[in-house]
Amino acid sequence: MKIYNTLTKTKEEFAPIEPGKVKMYVCGPTVYDYIHIGNARPMIAFDTVRRYFEYKGYEVNFVTNFTDVDDKIIGKAIEEQVEASVISERFIAECKKDMEGMNVRPATIHPQATKEIDGMLDMIAKLIEKGYAYAAKDGTVYFRTRSFKDYGKLSHKKLDDLQSGHRTINVSGDEKEDELDFVLWKPKKEGEPFWTSPWSDGRPGWHIECSVMAKRHLGDLIDIHAGGEDLIFPHHENEIAQSEAANGSEFAKYWMHNAFLNIDNKKMSKSLGNFFTVRQISEQYDLQVVRFFMLGAHYRTPLNFSKDLMESAKNALERIYTSLEKLNDLLEQKSNNIEVSNTSAAGDESQANGQQAVAAYVQRFESAMDDDFNTADAISIIFELVKYINISIDASNSESFILYVKGIVETLLGVLGIKSELKKELLDDEIEALIEQRTDARKSKNFALADEIRDTLLEKGILLEDTREGVKWKRA
Repeated sequence: MKIYNTLTKTKEEFAPIEPGKVKMYVCGPTVYDYIHIGNARPMIAFDTVRRYFEYKGYEVNFVTNFTDVDDKIIGKAIEEQVEASVISERFIAECKKDMEGMNVRPATIHPQATKEIDGMLDMIAKLIEKGYAYAAKDGTVYFRTRSFKDYGKLSHKKLDDLQSGHRTINVSGDEKEDELDFVLWKPKKEGEPFWTSPWSDGRPGWHIECSVMAKRHLGDLIDIHAGGEDLIFPHHENEIAQSEAANGSEFAKYWMHNAFLNIDNKKMSKSLGNFFTVRQISEQYDLQVVRFFMLGAHYRTPLNFSKDLMESAKNALERIYTSLEKLNDLLEQKSNNIEVSNTSAAGDESQANGQQAVAAYVQRFESAMDDDFNTADAISIIFELVKYINISIDASNSESFILYVKGIVETLLGVLGIKSELKKELLDDEIEALIEQRTDARKSKNFALADEIRDTLLEKGILLEDTREGVKWKRA
């Protein structure tokens, strides 16, 4: 199995630190709002990486965090006049709903920055003790960037170029020794959440959070650190500097980064009006379609999101489901004893040949995934298998062979995190009954149940509108 390592800019043979085990850390979202479609790409891509490792027999310790203290969270809390934790906990819950819709499995653990402050204080103190960091008079703690001789090894940037160029990694402050030094701890501002430290009442810088959470839950050296390519610099570069300076050892062996997602060939931006949350997309498409669309391109390839491409992905996924329906129909015929007897030697030979043919598709699927998790090629191979099913499998095949093929398709889809069961469409009277239950729940002030019913209907593609005349609904 080969992985493209951002650190070396080459594909490398994967060799785990501990045989049979993978320690993997993926930078998670900042939870101040619903996650957007750009957030979805690393979630889906690296969930698939995890699934494939497990398919290959590895035990995966998969850690992805929630950044739950941040300027944007604080700003929203001030706007709503609530504690910052109210905002972060609300959107952690909403994020988990969207992850479930995309069939992104929960991490082994989802650490939260605010629950790891003690570890951050310890790492900062160690960096100061070793001379890699210093406290300014105002209580800000900075990392001495030039003190870490390997700074820039991930992003392949040189410090002198950073200093002479227009783009710097500095955070404004008059007490820094060097404009390239970055913040480890910053004093509180009025109305902000804070924690007590030896340097000031304040909160951690963003970069130190991931260094500490990775260390606590995975150890000083981890197999894979991953995230979007926008995190390579400065976030992941700074993580390396902090972690390796504090721990005195290599931080991560392999660095994986997914490419950007654009909307209609333009960078996603609220100002351009092309900013979409996963929740908004779910009102138009089953999130399984979103996942299938994302995996249709290699994770390191820039991806363009558009309505036409989503429709194409939806139609393509339905072709796979249609082939599964065919296999299910054949199995139902078998169970009803509607079959063509095929117990001859020729029939046995035909089944053996069929199993060989299907096994060859599996081998090619694995070869694609072994080549830096090439999901685009893997999906193409699944479509070749679908074509084989449509042409070569009929009622003359044995029940055991049909079950075998069905199991293979479901297994390969499972590796990609694509559910093999079709979502059953609700009948009109079933929808009306659920709406009536929701109305009764609201009347009795059981808002949790009412919200649950609304979410259930939304998952089934049913949109509700509360009006003065009552509840109106339509299919997405």
